Amino acid sequence: MSRRPDPSFATRARALVERARTGALSTHSRQQPGYPFGSVAPYAPDERGRPVFLISGLALHTKNLEADPRASLLIAPVEGIEDPLAAARVTLLGEARRLSADEATADRARYLERHPGATTWVDFADFAFWRLEVRGAYFVGGFGAMDWIARDAYVDVNP
Repeated sequence: MSRRPDPSFATRARALVERARTGALSTHSRQQPGYPFGSVAPYAPDERGRPVFLISGLALHTKNLEADPRASLLIAPVEGIEDPLAAARVTLLGEARRLSADEATADRARYLERHPGATTWVDFADFAFWRLEVRGAYFVGGFGAMDWIARDAYVDVNP
């Protein structure tokens, strides 16, 4: 009996992004130039696995993104994980951009389905949807299983 090949890192990374709900968003600090600034960031992936955030214009990470859109999102599930270094995780890298209301229609529905509590503030004037346009990813599947994933391999895979 032949064994099925293991899923690709791109497939595994996309599956992780689809399952998780929150990541650590890192932006470039305006107040402390040269230093990264990390924030907890709920997200919902779009149909191509690109994370969509609902964020306030008052938040430091939003102000950082307005000054420099380069960012990363670390997704590493922690619940029920005994050894976090042996668990799968992925870092998505790219540029974040604010979506227009028309662009965000499908993403809004997807986000609110995943984060129903956000209905309380989704229509506040200072909140907007942003998308991380994934340029590439780095996947770690546990000890000895890690590699870079090209943009096209990540966004085109069916998890």
